[in-house]
Amino acid sequence: MGWRATVLTIFPEMLPGPLAYSLAGKALKAGLWRLETVDIREFAPDKHRSVDDAPFGGGPGMVMRPDVLDAAIAGSRVAGQLLLLSPRGCRLDQHRVRELAAKPGVGLICGRFEGVDERLLESRAIEEVSLGDFVLSGGEPAAIALIDACVRLLPGVVGCAETLAEESFAEGLLEYPQYTRPQLWNGRTVPEVLISGDHRRIRAWRHAEAERLTHERRPDLWERYSATRKSDWDSEVDQ
Repeated sequence: MGWRATVLTIFPEMLPGPLAYSLAGKALKAGLWRLETVDIREFAPDKHRSVDDAPFGGGPGMVMRPDVLDAAIAGSRVAGQLLLLSPRGCRLDQHRVRELAAKPGVGLICGRFEGVDERLLESRAIEEVSLGDFVLSGGEPAAIALIDACVRLLPGVVGCAETLAEESFAEGLLEYPQYTRPQLWNGRTVPEVLISGDHRRIRAWRHAEAERLTHERRPDLWERYSATRKSDWDSEVDQ
């Protein structure tokens, strides 16, 4: 059947967008995953196809109505976890992406306006997910990014499985620097170890560089990595 992404949106024409190209696009054409878009407006009860209304208590903006969204969810075929793309959600990371890619699929609600009525989130046990501490005009770009991250982990999508094992976040570290031809470019040369042919030294260098970059650029990741490494070392000592 393949992994399925169901996207609930008021702009279904935004999909598949970038997902129609590159690895995700080839995998979509090959049937390795499926995309279903649900137009939320089709479930609006009035002739104007209204999906939002003013917030109780006053304030600027509009709020997505729970009755309309609930009808859209009920009329769709969500294969896995139901998520709302929201800046107040938990930060999406590679660990969560792996979990979602391992499921039959995912249902994504693309928020708009000031947000979604809280009662819908509670009644449907909808998990909120964020790409980062910034605000988009809507959840569609975030949904596309999440789907792309999941699709590339599906079996058969990436030709070389080793690529997934050595990329950023695979071991809790950022990826090491990469170099290719020409060997000398603009007065800059490739690190000697990479042309030494000594694979043991190369692995050690790459790991050290991954640690260096993570320590310099992502203190949050480095702190978690260091804690995990210390825990593993303590376990070995206890044994």
